[in-house]
Amino acid sequence: MQDFPLNVTGILRHGTTWHSGRKVITKTPDGYRQTTFGEFGTRTAQLANGLRALGIGNGDRVATFMWNNEEHLATYFAAPCMGAVLHTLNIRLAPDQIAFIANQAEDRVVLADMSLAPLLAAVLPRLDTVRTVVAVGDGDVDALTGFGTDVIRYAELVDGQPLTYDWPELDERSAAAMCYTSGTTGNPKGVVYSHRSTYLHSMALCAANNIGLVDGDRVLPIVPMFHANAWGQPYAAVMTGADLLMPDRFLQAAPLVDMIEAQRPTVAAAVPTIWNDVLQFLHANPDRDISSLRSVCCGGSAVPLGMMKEYEERYGVVIRQGGGMTETSPLASLAPPPPEVTGDDAWTLRASQGRVLCGVEARIVDDDGAVLPNDGKAVGEIQVRGPWITGSYYQNADPSKFDDGWLRTGDVGRIDPQGFITLTDRAKDVIKSGGEWISSVELELCIMDHPDVLEAAVVAVPDDRWQERPLAAVVARPGASITAADLRKHLCDKVARFWLPERWTFIGEVPKTSVGKFDKKLIRARYAEGAYDVTECRD
Repeated sequence: MQDFPLNVTGILRHGTTWHSGRKVITKTPDGYRQTTFGEFGTRTAQLANGLRALGIGNGDRVATFMWNNEEHLATYFAAPCMGAVLHTLNIRLAPDQIAFIANQAEDRVVLADMSLAPLLAAVLPRLDTVRTVVAVGDGDVDALTGFGTDVIRYAELVDGQPLTYDWPELDERSAAAMCYTSGTTGNPKGVVYSHRSTYLHSMALCAANNIGLVDGDRVLPIVPMFHANAWGQPYAAVMTGADLLMPDRFLQAAPLVDMIEAQRPTVAAAVPTIWNDVLQFLHANPDRDISSLRSVCCGGSAVPLGMMKEYEERYGVVIRQGGGMTETSPLASLAPPPPEVTGDDAWTLRASQGRVLCGVEARIVDDDGAVLPNDGKAVGEIQVRGPWITGSYYQNADPSKFDDGWLRTGDVGRIDPQGFITLTDRAKDVIKSGGEWISSVELELCIMDHPDVLEAAVVAVPDDRWQERPLAAVVARPGASITAADLRKHLCDKVARFWLPERWTFIGEVPKTSVGKFDKKLIRARYAEGAYDVTECRD
């Protein structure tokens, strides 16, 4: 067989040649703008020529500080295909974290959306290696000047550049892109994706057993492009010839539903918080139509079973829960049940993290490192390995995260004989009460199964008698009247009695991390500060 490199250039070449009529459509304040894949390929070549004119060479890091739009997509391909490294900066991190990330990565240039100029301006004085800021979109660039960096507009960088680029032959194991973890504990850690890992991950997404993208699909990646490559959907869509619908900064429920109605996506991806917001909007606006969606990929935190059922039974939209993290590119598992499994058993599997994808291996180990059986009963730390799983962090070996070639995910759970993973908790979030384990994840899902609950997060808090007990932070649905006693009664036949929380707090919103996960660290801190009004309920 020919030894042909698997690289991002191959995805670009295939998509822009054989699917040249497919479209990239970006939401704007007053409508939409669009380009074909063929035109997009030309613009990508012009961007690569512009970056080379700025002095960007092989291995240099090209950072983005942007929403999901056409220009961000062009950078997704131009940087890695020219031999540089795409570095997506998380716009929702604190300025100190952004500065740490950009300096450790040694970013040379930052492409920044002008709507985010004030956020970037707060960081620019601390960036040691950035020499140029490329301003994308309209708006005054004054906020970005005066920091010792050159500022050039995107159009000035790209317009007039040659329409083709002599893409180099690249080692498939060379770096294509990098993304940092959200840094919920300590500084964020960098994960570098190779061309090969990106190519293989894209092929996995297109497989029928997984997302199953096909020519003619319309993909709406709501998950930010600064988070784990938007779960790989931009690359997979170009690979398979699916239109890409870019929501830009318009991520609220109303504009998202407007876009779904107008552009008719068939596949979408976002965290549960987004789909919960959309569901509440649909409740208030029952005449709206989202029926074009055949499949929604959802992950980042546990997806409430009640929400999945309502989307499917009321709107005909199938939500598939996926499992993964920045370190796994990110998709490592997906939860469509086997066809022979039906009824409640099928919903049980749908609520899991899913079955490991072909190309990924998973195991569970106990505290002593012994491998446990995949019998659906044994509980241990989930470990994974595979060609799109990171083997180390950038400039940070962190041996505590790796075990003889396996990535220690930090998740605790079980694996059944069919390969379906059920998470019981994050290792740092497990509640140990009187020597017995309580799963915060399972408690959250059971609480959110109550029809009057919008969101619920459960954390461990100190207890004089039991060392730790669960605190439930609950967001009630608008207009609902619900008490701690109601929720304890709701839980009585669903969990062991010693799991039932005595401490409850009703809040306006569960705090989220930069990527939309429940920020349990902040919840624990607020509880310790006495910031919550806590109700004691013991039957």
